[in-house]
Amino acid sequence: MIAALSGFLVIGVIVLSGWGLRRWGGLPENAEAVLGRVVWLVLNPCLLFTGVAAADVSALFSGPLLVSAGAALICFGLYLLIARRGGVVGSLAAGYVNANFIGIPVATYVLGDAALAIPIIMLQLLIITPVALTLLELTTIGRTSVRATLTAPLRNPMIVATLLGAVVALTGLRLPAVVLDPLVTIGHAAVPVVLIAFGMSLSGRRVLAPGPDRAATIVAVVLKTAVMPLTAFLLAITLRLPHSEVYAVTVLAGLPTAQNVYLYGQRFDTGLILARDTIFLTTLTCAPVLLSVAFLFTFW
Repeated sequence: MIAALSGFLVIGVIVLSGWGLRRWGGLPENAEAVLGRVVWLVLNPCLLFTGVAAADVSALFSGPLLVSAGAALICFGLYLLIARRGGVVGSLAAGYVNANFIGIPVATYVLGDAALAIPIIMLQLLIITPVALTLLELTTIGRTSVRATLTAPLRNPMIVATLLGAVVALTGLRLPAVVLDPLVTIGHAAVPVVLIAFGMSLSGRRVLAPGPDRAATIVAVVLKTAVMPLTAFLLAITLRLPHSEVYAVTVLAGLPTAQNVYLYGQRFDTGLILARDTIFLTTLTCAPVLLSVAFLFTFW
């Protein structure tokens, strides 16, 4: 419990500094977008490459990842059954966790191991994202191509970095320090920079404005913040995972909706308000939800 409180305190201070920087720092209007672009193109790929390269790739076939995938799929389906609005973007908002921008800090500062978030990142980037983008292209444009589907992952620097890291991990290749050390150093900047950028994005935002997306947003938020961690916990218990793994998958299932969901909606001009508000609200409620999980696990 103390570790969780300390972890969220660190995250909160960094996010708050970003909020204050946007409000009083006199930054240009595109400052947040520039930071996000730097993280997307350079910082996060370096962090993912070094993290995956040092990880056990067999975790992709482990019980914890099976639980995480199952909880996500259940929330995807429940959203479509209950909300019936927002389609692919709404489903993603209800079950696609921010395992990268928020998950890595939480895994680092709360669970004590950033590598715990990497299998979920790999699952989402290598499997869920290509499928979701294909469905979005079919439902919004009405057509897609095999070539576009197959090459979509290769146009994402985070997916490429993850794949390259997996190659290094599988082959046991040892990179020289002159190559690895700069990548590790750059990667270390990803977590604080993205938290600052996220704090900047919270300044001046209004959510749940009257409109057709309000009810769907509430459904997505409830599924993401309450149903998904509870589902992960029950699945983990059913599979008889060790206590530490039950705790980890429950915490990671309680992560907020990923900011990538908004990017996907923006790319296809659909579900933008739903994605934006769900991301904001689930991020605001993330800390109390995960602190509650940590508190309950102290008695279990």
